This record gives sequence, C-alpha cells and structure tokens, in this order.
Amino acid sequence: MERTGTAMIAGGSIGGLFAAAALLKAGWSVRVFERVEVELAGRGAGIVTHERLLDAFAAVGASTEDLGVPVEDRVAFDIAGDVVKRVPYPQLVTSWDRIHQILRALMPDGTYRLGAEITGYRDTDDGVEAIFDDGTRETADLLVGADGFRSAVRGQMLPEIQPEYAGYVVWRAVTGEDDLPEDVHARLFGDFAFFAPNGTQIVGYPIAGPDNDLRPGHRRYNFVWYTAVTKDEIRDMLTDSDGRHHRVSIPPPLVRRDVLARMEEDAAQRLPAPFVEIIRRSGRPFFTPIYDLCCPVFAKGRVALCGDAACVARPHVGMGVTKAADDALALAAHVAKA
Repeated sequence: MERTGTAMIAGGSIGGLFAAAALLKAGWSVRVFERVEVELAGRGAGIVTHERLLDAFAAVGASTEDLGVPVEDRVAFDIAGDVVKRVPYPQLVTSWDRIHQILRALMPDGTYRLGAEITGYRDTDDGVEAIFDDGTRETADLLVGADGFRSAVRGQMLPEIQPEYAGYVVWRAVTGEDDLPEDVHARLFGDFAFFAPNGTQIVGYPIAGPDNDLRPGHRRYNFVWYTAVTKDEIRDMLTDSDGRHHRVSIPPPLVRRDVLARMEEDAAQRLPAPFVEIIRRSGRPFFTPIYDLCCPVFAKGRVALCGDAACVARPHVGMGVTKAADDALALAAHVAKA
C-alpha cells in the first residue's frame, strides 16, 4: 500500500508547483507557501519543452492544450546574419508564465498561500515544523524546499553548500511580434535561432503573446543571450543607482541605465544585425548571473529539496524546468514507498 500524508512546499514557482502537483496526484494533502505577495505571473521568459516535460505534465494530470508555439528547424547564423546551418528539429516552445498558469490551476482552493515565507524548520517527534518569517509555525509529515537556488531550507539543511558564480550572465527579454521589422520577422520568427562564437551565445524563438495569445501577429519573440562577465564587472552590474550592492541578483527595475546602454553597445559589436534589432526593440532587458550549485544529498529525514534548491542546471540546454519536473516525480515516487 502506498503511503500518503501531508506536505508543505516552500516556494510557489514552477518547481514548487510541480512538487505539489506530483504529491497531490499521489494522494497527499499539500500546502504551498510563496514568499511573494502577488501572483507570480507575467514574467514572459521563454521555456523550451522536451518529451520528458510533456510526460511530466501528463503524469500530474495537467493539460498541455495551447501550451506554446511550434518551431520546425534549428538555424545557426554567422556574424553577417546569414544562415550557415539548418537542421530540422520540430519542437514546442512556451513561456514561464504559461507553465506556471497550467500548474497553478491544479492547486485546490486554499492550498496556495502568497506572502508566506518559510525561513527555517524544526524536526518533531512525528513530523516537521516549518518556521515562517512572521514567527508563525505549521506542521506536516514532509517539508519540500523548492525555494530556489538561495533556498532557506537548504541553508539550514546544508549550510556549507553555497552558489558559486560561473563567470557569465544571461540577458533576456521579449519583443512583440508586431514590433518586429518585416525582414527580421522573416529571418528569425519561425525557427529556433542560434549564434555561438567564442565567448558568447544567443538563442531566440517565438513564444505566445500576453494571456497566452497564439494568434499570428500577437505572439512575442524571446531572446536569451549568454555573455562572459568578470567578478569585478558583475559586482558593478549588481550595484543600483543608489549605490546599493545586491549580492547575487538585482531586480530588473533597479538595473542602471548605463549598464543597459553598455549591453546594447556590446550587442551591436558582437551579434548579427537581426538579433541586435530584436534587443533594441525589446523594451527593458534584464540579466541574471549564472551560478553553479549541487547538493551531495537531496533529502534528510522529513525534509527534501527540489529544483534549483537542490541543483542548478546551467541554462544552455534548456532543461531547468524539465529537471524540476523530474525531481518532483522522483520525490513523489520515493515518499510513496517510504
């Protein structure tokens, strides 16, 4: 007979929602706690799907209808903007907000709580007690730390494990399909596009528009640009206009305008013209420093780690969300037999 029980999930992003959905499907009662006070929506960042991710959606009972935009080919460009290689590779590309929306809809009323940050925990005789930032406490049979690479749960479980800067950042943004010049749309929009010389890489692909609008002309183009940045440079980039330094990441609205201007100048010198035009029309791009982190164990007692809290997958292969889904399914399968 499979075991069921009660679980608390620290973190209401995609990893936490996958963990909650997998446990729900296995018969567990779940409560999800997200520290942010408003719904996590509208981030717009692109997500590449894989068969394993689609299988995970099916395993937790999630619909993949209208999940994203199909692309047919992988296309590599040179610095002149000419196609140097085209490989047929049909794939579905989607967005962070669409996946979050699908998983969020699986949560029963009252099981997803905003503005509730788990900052620590305490083992009890018959369970685990979560400690919140306001001093309140709740108990369950299982606590899942799905609170990202700066996980408070991991910080208590494995305080010696700290993120290490990997030496590069990723710039991201989306541009409305109707904002693209005709020639740029014709060259980039229907495919998964690459440019990858030494020291940098940019990829781009179409995703749904706001509110999952899949109509031609209403979609968006997502770019992801990886570029090497020294430790001194990243410290400067993480300092806002008030001189305040942000330790590991900076909120997009606080990125200084001179940092954005330098990025656009760098893009103009190093990237093919169609990508440069995409960046110029994208409004306000944001960057994320890339960190390496991997835990020697993913669970201790009644506390488990999931997604980026357990191990950060470098983003080049587009497997971060799929890895979080795999973590969630493995966790649910394991606790069912424990």
